[in-house]
Amino acid sequence: MTVPFTLRPYRADDEDAAIELWQRTWQQAYPSIDFAARVAWWRERWRSELVPKAAIVVAEQADALVGFVTIDATGYLDQLVVGPEHWGSTLATTLVDEAKRLSPSGVTLLVNKDNARAIRFYERNGFVHAGEDVNPTSGRPVLRMAWIRANRPR
Repeated sequence: MTVPFTLRPYRADDEDAAIELWQRTWQQAYPSIDFAARVAWWRERWRSELVPKAAIVVAEQADALVGFVTIDATGYLDQLVVGPEHWGSTLATTLVDEAKRLSPSGVTLLVNKDNARAIRFYERNGFVHAGEDVNPTSGRPVLRMAWIRANRPR
C-alpha cells in the first residue's frame, strides 16, 4: 500500500530538504551536468529570489519532502520538483493543480526544449506552447508554456 502524500506551505526549516531534492531530481534528469557544483548558487537563488517572492507548496510523504512547486504573484511557475521515485505518479499533477488554484487567472513557465517528458506532462495538464526563449542562466533553449483557465459558460 502506498503512503499518501500531503501538501502544505513551505517552512524555513524545509530549506535543506528542498535543496537536496532539487539537486537529486535535476541530476537524474540531466546526468551530464554536475548539479552538486551548483548547490551554493541554487541555495542563494532559493533564499533571495524564490522564498521571498513566491508561494511554495511542499509535498510530504511519511515525513519526507517528496516534491514542491513555486508560483509567484504574476502566475510564473519557476520550479516543479518531484523526486524521481514519484515520476509517473499523481504527485506532479497535484502540485500543478495547486499552482493553478493559487494563480487562477493563469500560469506560465519555461521548460527546457530537450525535456520531452516535462513538455508532454505540461501539455497533458492543459498548458500550450506560448513561444521560445533561452534560459538566461544555463543558455539552454526553452519553451514558454501557458495555462489559462477556460472560460465558464454563462
